[in-house]
Amino acid sequence: MDDIDLRLVELLRANARLSYAELARQVGLSAPAVHDRVGKLESGGVIRGYRADAEPEAIGLGVTALIGIVQDSAADPDDVLDALRALPEIESCYFMAGVESFLIKVRVATIHELETLIVRLNRTAGVASTRTAIALSTKWEDRPQPLLRSEDGTPRSV
Repeated sequence: MDDIDLRLVELLRANARLSYAELARQVGLSAPAVHDRVGKLESGGVIRGYRADAEPEAIGLGVTALIGIVQDSAADPDDVLDALRALPEIESCYFMAGVESFLIKVRVATIHELETLIVRLNRTAGVASTRTAIALSTKWEDRPQPLLRSEDGTPRSV
């Protein structure tokens, strides 16, 4: 990736609805050239997708919780992951170092729904135990990180 690709990624992370014409204006290329570059970034897996960022409470998901999952030592992590992937309440799943094998972020409508989900998780094959923290409010999330650059301004490999 060169500086123009990095700038396109930055611009799209800030506003994925920018037109190719506007992206082109901001990076100093033609719209067709930007279209080609964005297509390559998409096909190369750098840009993984586009989505609408909806306010969770406005769509009935007012309870956010972070749940740590301790995997049973005899369990296959892939089996546990398959079971977690099947639960639509889970927005994010991270494989962790330490006591807990996974950390998941869930959103549900009510505390009762959270309780039901926790019971289901604890009954899942391969799950030894869970630990839940309920978010009282969200101050921010999904904040794009600045892209890495060397001191001379060139992109650095991650």
